[in-house]
Formats: sequence, C-alpha cells, structure tokens
Amino acid sequence: MAAAVAINLFLLGLMGQAVGLPALPPLTALLLSVPLGVPASWAAARWLRHLLHEAEG
Repeated sequence: MAAAVAINLFLLGLMGQAVGLPALPPLTALLLSVPLGVPASWAAARWLRHLLHEAEG
C-alpha cells in the first residue's frame, strides 16, 4: 500500500507543476508514503472487510 501511496504522491507532485508548485522528488514521495501508507492500508482492509461482509449476506 505504501508503494501505491508513493506513486500517487509523485504523480500528484507532477500535476502540481501545472499550477506552479515545485515538483515532488521521488525520494520525498517515498519517504512521505511510509507514514501515509499505514492508514491507507487500514482503510483498504476495513473497506474490503465491509465488502466481504456484504457479499456473505
């Protein structure tokens, strides 16, 4: 999940250049993804648990 967050942060940094923000270096995106990846993993697991519970009826 942290890898997905890193990719999304990096791409968000690239899109920010369109409005005049500086580019987000890949290493910075990777370092920021570590603390953001934990809550993202928790949210994805909770969502998946909900879907499984819904599918079971």
